[in-house]
Amino acid sequence: MIRVLLADDQALIRAGFRVLLDAAGDLRVVGEATDGRQAVDMARRERAGVVLMDIMMPGMDGLEATRRIAADDDLAGVTGEVVILTTFESDEYVYQAIRAGASGFLVKDTEPADLIQAVRVVARGWSPVAFPTMRSPPASTSARSRPRPTSAAS
Repeated sequence: MIRVLLADDQALIRAGFRVLLDAAGDLRVVGEATDGRQAVDMARRERAGVVLMDIMMPGMDGLEATRRIAADDDLAGVTGEVVILTTFESDEYVYQAIRAGASGFLVKDTEPADLIQAVRVVARGWSPVAFPTMRSPPASTSARSRPRPTSAAS
């Protein structure tokens, strides 16, 4: 069972993701956070395998929360496979997300089947940058080492 944490400031988005993911059978939502600070706290407590993290939230945004999760040695190998979610498709956002330590990046208009597949792919340790057209990881892909985040000034 893949444990998933949802982090989004919009209740309707979280509710939709919860229904979709819980219906998949092998995925289970174990928590919902409304901002980045809450997401980091819940990641420590819930030990989810994958965090679906909105990039823009009030207070601490998803990029900073991702940096903190990726840099937390207590979460290494347990939690920290973060997939950044956004309504804006931007190369700069993808770059920032990967530098923060995210395993992937999805726009919120991604097809439901692709979202489910992305969670499964990331939970296995594969790290494609964007998932919308990926149905399964390439056979030659090996598990990744989690990148360490860089500071915002770098």
